[in-house]
Amino acid sequence: MNITRSIVAATLLGAATLMTACETTNNASTFSGSEAGRAQSVQLGMVYAVRDVSIQNAPSRVGTATGAALGGIAGSALGSSNRANTAGAVAGAVAGGAAANAVTRSTTPGVEITVRLESNQLMSVVQAGSSNEFRVGDSVRVTSDGITTRVVRN
Repeated sequence: MNITRSIVAATLLGAATLMTACETTNNASTFSGSEAGRAQSVQLGMVYAVRDVSIQNAPSRVGTATGAALGGIAGSALGSSNRANTAGAVAGAVAGGAAANAVTRSTTPGVEITVRLESNQLMSVVQAGSSNEFRVGDSVRVTSDGITTRVVRN
């Protein structure tokens, strides 16, 4: 029984490590494969305001499901009867799913850049980064493909 618990603990630790490694960052210099070759509109403007923000990453469905499955397996190994194994599996699945959700729902440092476009319209964009990357008055390009918008200094 101790060997089973050790294997389950090692598996849970490995899964938690993998789930945290799957986090992606969306900054002005990182593009997804689906964005390559896609036309983007470009507008020119000047930085009007900058502030640091936290970007909360969406929980990973795969991570939550994996955590629930591993928690269920771990919980089922804890009891000495069928009823205890079942109760342990259910409690483990709930705890594992919640733990995986908490692990994958981390935050990324971000920056909100408010830009006054040449058309005099104000636009605000949040992206990964720091307020140290932009200063009020900087000349910038705002690029957008209709889904993802980025601000880059000229």
